[in-house]
Amino acid sequence: MDNYEIKAIAHMQSDFSTKFGIPRQSGIVEELQSRIVFEPEYRNIEAFRGIEDFSHIWVIWQFSENLRQSYSPTVRPPRLGGNERKGVFATRSPFRPNALGLSCLKLTALKKDPELGPVLYVAGADLMDGTPIFDIKPYIPYADCHTDAKSGFAPDGGKTLNVLIPEEIKKKLPQDKIPALTGVLENDPRPRYQDDPERVYKMEFAGYEVRFSVNGEALEVNDAFKL
Repeated sequence: MDNYEIKAIAHMQSDFSTKFGIPRQSGIVEELQSRIVFEPEYRNIEAFRGIEDFSHIWVIWQFSENLRQSYSPTVRPPRLGGNERKGVFATRSPFRPNALGLSCLKLTALKKDPELGPVLYVAGADLMDGTPIFDIKPYIPYADCHTDAKSGFAPDGGKTLNVLIPEEIKKKLPQDKIPALTGVLENDPRPRYQDDPERVYKMEFAGYEVRFSVNGEALEVNDAFKL
């Protein structure tokens, strides 16, 4: 088998220090604000000329927390409850022959930092903090948008939950992060096969540990602690 070498041109800076809670697809929670910081050799502002004319970008990255020496030809998609197998190439599973991810993100700004050089600010990212990024390309609607596309076993975004964050807990959290946190929780970060109303889940978000429980369609945040 031929071997090809690629290297990271940038890394993601996001509010997720662990995998749990990250949206299952990009663009689902547009309130999530992140930024892409480039490696020193790619900080030439000329490399970004014209990018601000595009509203969205494609980001090619690595599932850096799911690297394996081998792969399975079938996987268990969470959408199907983890009970049914599908071919790995018919899914977006992170467990792939090459652990590459592809995300379409909204580009909100290009800013030049005095120390970091050009930094891309994006919304709706589904990447963990520190994720290596291999390439960036503009999203072009006439070629990339297919209104007649079929979506197989994932016809919609799945169910959403009714989120309650008590006022006393909101006061513990950064106010500018509450809309994004609410969006993440609405999309049910639990594994699809878990449905225990007595269980308290813990999620790290924006430097806080957020604890919550779910009963039916209702999710309530029980507490939050600064890490």
